[in-house]
Amino acid sequence: MSAIKKDYKRITTKSLIDMKSNGEKISMLTAYDYTMAKIVDTAGIDVILVGDSASNVMAGHETTLPITLDQMIYHASSVVRAVERALVVVDLPFGSYQSDSKEALRSSIRIMKESGGHAVKLEGGKEIKESIKKILNAGIPVMGHLGLTPQSIYKFGTYTVRAKEEEEAEKLMEDAKLLEKLGCFAIVIEKVPADLAEKVAKSISIPVIGIGAGGGVDGQVLVIHDMLGMNNEFSPRFLRRYMNLYEGMTSAISQYVEDVKSQDFPNEKEQY
Repeated sequence: MSAIKKDYKRITTKSLIDMKSNGEKISMLTAYDYTMAKIVDTAGIDVILVGDSASNVMAGHETTLPITLDQMIYHASSVVRAVERALVVVDLPFGSYQSDSKEALRSSIRIMKESGGHAVKLEGGKEIKESIKKILNAGIPVMGHLGLTPQSIYKFGTYTVRAKEEEEAEKLMEDAKLLEKLGCFAIVIEKVPADLAEKVAKSISIPVIGIGAGGGVDGQVLVIHDMLGMNNEFSPRFLRRYMNLYEGMTSAISQYVEDVKSQDFPNEKEQY
């Protein structure tokens, strides 16, 4: 039986905690620009993630590592200007928080002041504890990210499922409880076994939002370009394509080219 959906005029970090308590699943998608964010927000999404995945889908990099703090602020500010309802969470990019808690705080303050974002997201657990504490002490909401952490791809060497072995699964559970204790308002868990993700979600009071982590968590997140089928090269098991925009857009553009070449466009009604 599905939970009763409450009508939230504006989603806050508290709204997400309430959703978990009420059994209402949390919907989350990425967006990186004004136009897309406007559409996503109008459609009723709960959380918009300005993800460092912009490095891949917007800039064409192989990994998330090259994107800079300035570039994340640019994308986030574009999204914030479009949003009226959703909570906007902004990824701290690689190198802006891992080794120096003071740098982590400076990076977070820049995101909040210059973009108008509502919260930041960091990858990792115990190893970034001091950075999380400093950011939270400044009054900035923090969303955690465990499991497959793409900023550590060269450490892992692969995008395969994480925490299949007992030792790593135990660490993930410990890290999730630590993030809750520190004061994070939610955690993304990426590409881990569904039973483990569900166990984590049931063991903590803050929402667990999954990507490739099964249906037993408190919400789901996908990259907008993937779920709309704009990217036809990425097909992991966890991805459901709700449209095939790649095919539709290439067809429309090809038709435009043909109409221009044949002088069918513009016609008499399309000119002054």
